[in-house]
Amino acid sequence: MDITDSVARAAQIAPQLAARAQETVRARRMLAENAALLREAGLFRTLQPALWGGDEASLHQHLDIVEAIAGGCGATGWCLGVMHAHSWLMGLFTESAQRDVYGADPDARIAAVLAPRGKARRTADGYVLDGFWPFCSGCHHAQWLIFGASVINDAGQAVDEAVFLIPSEHAAIQDDWYAGGLAGTGSNSVMVKDVVVPAHRVLSMPGVREGQAPGASLHRTALYYSAAVPALALFLCGPALGIARRALEAFIQRLPGRTVAYTFQEKQIEMPVTHLEVAEAATKLDTARLVLHAVVDEIESWAERRQVMPVERRVKARMDCAYAVRLCLESTELLYLASGGAGLAESNTIQLAARDLHAINMHGMLAMKTNLETYGRTLLGLAPNTPTL
Repeated sequence: MDITDSVARAAQIAPQLAARAQETVRARRMLAENAALLREAGLFRTLQPALWGGDEASLHQHLDIVEAIAGGCGATGWCLGVMHAHSWLMGLFTESAQRDVYGADPDARIAAVLAPRGKARRTADGYVLDGFWPFCSGCHHAQWLIFGASVINDAGQAVDEAVFLIPSEHAAIQDDWYAGGLAGTGSNSVMVKDVVVPAHRVLSMPGVREGQAPGASLHRTALYYSAAVPALALFLCGPALGIARRALEAFIQRLPGRTVAYTFQEKQIEMPVTHLEVAEAATKLDTARLVLHAVVDEIESWAERRQVMPVERRVKARMDCAYAVRLCLESTELLYLASGGAGLAESNTIQLAARDLHAINMHGMLAMKTNLETYGRTLLGLAPNTPTL
């Protein structure tokens, strides 16, 4: 599909998603109807390798598509964004693993938890995987799952950190996603017990972080040479743009005719404070968008040269992603606090946006203070305080 058309299709289906946003929250997972719309529009294939029927689009286009979808339904936008991340990651696996996923079904979807919360033991022909992984967004709609785990030797020592690809039927989804933000993402915990994983479906993450992925060279573009951690952080950010934009639009739409309580019936749209609030909210959102697309420019510049992004640039990219989603939260918080008592209603678009943006800002990869500390250490010539770079 033409990727420019994909952005337009995303914008076209966003109103249908918006109409079901509250239903999605009540369902606690992405609705089947929403997943079907995304599939029919070809939007799950945005970062899927062209070798397997995907668009193999740019990270700029990923951001634009996810922003458009999240502008309709934040939870659906989140699920799409992380599924883009997982189809991109799939392009780094061995060719055999990619064929396992996409060979029979080019529309196969992948959910994942990449943090090494599980444990794996090496066997003669692969690994045995055990673990419990919370926050597996979109797991109800996935045919395949990717889980992070420490590889443990016979002495009980961790000798590697890897991600493991398994069919979804080998995992048990727990009904435990009751959340105040991103409530409609179905980010349930998933349990795996003694699942055998063949060696070709295992990807060592230390090598990936240093640009050594077995599948990258299979593809026609530099997309799969993107620095892994900056890219994985970026994939979490597109929904924040769409959610904050929807909140701004909703605030502006409800202003005409609205008066402010405990005043001489002043019209909110005519009050100077409203002009300041709207302008500041819009500027924060615009700045966030600029920052994220600048991150893409940096990631792509190193990828196109097939060079590993230096550690200090990776640290900055993570910091910029955290800063951008914080700007989106600040933008919406301004408007939420200016919405009066009516803004507290569960049906209010702005309060839903505020809840979802708080959830995004609480993701470990995007935690502001953690990223500030890491970035500050780097600026001062100290070693980073995390291996996840």
